[in-house]
Amino acid sequence: MSLPSHILVIRLSALGDIAMTVPVLRVMAKKYPDTKLTILSRNYAQPLFSDIPGIDFLGADLKGEHKGFGLLKLAAEAKVLGIDAVADLHDVIRTKVIRNYLSIAGLQTAVIDKGRAEKKLLTSGDDKWFKQLKTTHQRYADVFTHLGFTLDLSEHEFPSPAPVTPRLNSLMGTEPKKAIGIAPFAAYKSKMYPLEQTKEVIRLLDTTENFRIFLFGGGKKEIDHLRKLESEFRSVTNIAGQLTLSEELALISNLDLMLSMDSSNGHLAAMYGVPVVTLWGVTHPYAGFAPFNQDAANHLMADRKQYPEIPTSVYGNRFPESYEDSMKTIPAEKVVDKILGLL
Repeated sequence: MSLPSHILVIRLSALGDIAMTVPVLRVMAKKYPDTKLTILSRNYAQPLFSDIPGIDFLGADLKGEHKGFGLLKLAAEAKVLGIDAVADLHDVIRTKVIRNYLSIAGLQTAVIDKGRAEKKLLTSGDDKWFKQLKTTHQRYADVFTHLGFTLDLSEHEFPSPAPVTPRLNSLMGTEPKKAIGIAPFAAYKSKMYPLEQTKEVIRLLDTTENFRIFLFGGGKKEIDHLRKLESEFRSVTNIAGQLTLSEELALISNLDLMLSMDSSNGHLAAMYGVPVVTLWGVTHPYAGFAPFNQDAANHLMADRKQYPEIPTSVYGNRFPESYEDSMKTIPAEKVVDKILGLL
């Protein structure tokens, strides 16, 4: 059987999970330049793929015209593009509807194996299953293997940082200082470093006068917190709510380091080969969601001696009540030492 010539690649949400597809798609696009790729994702995610040559984008309006039965319309729109295969990197109800419609239409399909059974064992609290599982990046690559392609993620090449526009230059300044991004928020409190300890990390970095610190986040409540932090330190700039996603990615690509929770900003920075220090609470890198190509030593984790059931869930949404503050066991000084060691 010949290889597909035009693949519809589906990953609808969330931003961090979409970002994790990018290194895989870069490898795919470079190794198989004659195979056309069309990304089906949320409209806001289009800038993530801007540096990959030859990729087309099909936006999904899941709250508007593609809601409910509109998914069939979306699948029909994809078919008209001339696709002959589907790579479902999400495997949720919405993507199953699209995938099955196109399969019935005669297209070859492949779907991600999320490893649900082994992840359940990992989060069961049984130390026998406390081990590194396959990374999500590799699980994405395996979908293309099922379609007949061979991908070696070690062949990935990072793009150059985005050009520093006047807008970015005004943010980064002209002083020869290292640029650090800090993204202190996450979807669940169990994955968020306590704000007082985050403030201490910033204070310790600020006192060196060697860094420009950029705060990342979203949502009104988060932005209010970040503005307050910005007002307290000379070296800190809050960029949350200030930039488009394209501008934010350009800034991230020019950072010297990103400090992130188990959340999207770590994956956005890793897309560009920026060193990422990640902080982990009730989740754990062993579940396969660590940022791409980062040294395991860059993952700082809550104390499992004190909280032995970690990881309690894959996404941070399930945990014993006493575990919500497990990240307090990561000292601010340890975080700063790691950052200074990398810079």
